[in-house]
Amino acid sequence: MKALVSIIMGSTSDLGVMEKAAKFFDEMEIPFEINALSAHRTPEEVEKFAKGAKDRGIKVIIAGAGMAAHLPGVIAAMTPIPVIGVPINASLDGMDALLAIVQMPPGIPVATVGINGALNAGILAAQMIATGDKELMEKTIAYKASLKQKIVKANQDLSEISFKFRVKS
Repeated sequence: MKALVSIIMGSTSDLGVMEKAAKFFDEMEIPFEINALSAHRTPEEVEKFAKGAKDRGIKVIIAGAGMAAHLPGVIAAMTPIPVIGVPINASLDGMDALLAIVQMPPGIPVATVGINGALNAGILAAQMIATGDKELMEKTIAYKASLKQKIVKANQDLSEISFKFRVKS
């Protein structure tokens, strides 16, 4: 089994956020790898990783970073593989990371999800890969349909809670 997606984080302190993508890939049966690399502390390793991703069969890279958040952009500068940036709320409510990731120069795109939005990054990566994989497309469609069922169930549960002044709609 070869990884199709690579999850990269600036440090293991980001694991609590990034593991949401990993759990989604487990649920969807998408092979992935997960590593910590720092654009500032291990730049040579980041370069080796980014330049070798295509030859290793990686289809999408998810890179999470906080504060200066250079990791997704640095990786995107060195690979033709689509990169999805996950801004991590490490300081300034994550706005510094969001702006650092989303404001890329022309020619170096990084798809960006919301602050701490690793699950959405995982879903987006699956949708990208699914454009060329009929079985994964069906799984993705089923997953998104299950989201609707969660809301239907939530409303059923809410309808059973009684309040003195609740008006039934």
